Amino acid sequence: MITNTIAVGLTRLSLGAMGLRGSTAASSNMPSLLHDIDVPTKKATFSMACFWAPDSLFGAQKGVIRTRVGFAGGTTKNPSYHSIGDHTESIEIDYDPNEISYSELLDMFWNHHDPTARTSKQYTSLIMHHDQDQKELAEKTLKEEEEKKSGYIVTKILPAKEFYDAEDYHQKYRLQQHPLLMEATGLVPGPQLKSSHLAARLNGYVVGSGGVAQFDSEVSRLGLDEKTANYVRKLVVKYEGQGLFC
Repeated sequence: MITNTIAVGLTRLSLGAMGLRGSTAASSNMPSLLHDIDVPTKKATFSMACFWAPDSLFGAQKGVIRTRVGFAGGTTKNPSYHSIGDHTESIEIDYDPNEISYSELLDMFWNHHDPTARTSKQYTSLIMHHDQDQKELAEKTLKEEEEKKSGYIVTKILPAKEFYDAEDYHQKYRLQQHPLLMEATGLVPGPQLKSSHLAARLNGYVVGSGGVAQFDSEVSRLGLDEKTANYVRKLVVKYEGQGLFC
């Protein structure tokens, strides 16, 4: 479940303590960082009470190529965080269907938030389908959850319509709490944080999502040098299993 278990202040770790001194994107020894993956993808769009935690949860999931957070499910044109209208905080996921199925993404959706929570429209539970197969799978799992839950499930299943990106400071929010890591990997706030595969992975790993075994297995694939990998590994070890929060 998404819980408030990790203090943001703890993620602001010092340069010397985490060993990133001297590790920059300009280093001649820096491997090729995996920002772009050119494979056919499908989209999944969910609303799970907020968007920072799902961004970390899905970003570190095998088969997820990239993520972005924003506003969806409503009719208001050009919403913003402080003028959201009738939209809901949402996450849009580009995933490789050869690596992960939509059913697996739905399992993560149901298991990582409370679909019975009665909240404002901004934080409600939604599944927004992109095709008929997704619609049928979503409806099937909704019925299964209704049989398991004692409370009324508020989750609505809607066709995916226009997705409005949230402001830059919301994109890969947890990763952005580590400016040294951003610098070491050449990432800057803006469109790159929404398109970079590496950014999606790191945004999960810095709060323990995915776990240390998975992180160690893909350090080389992501192109992280030893200092940067050690910095991230310490964070994964520290926060693995503690839960995600918004």
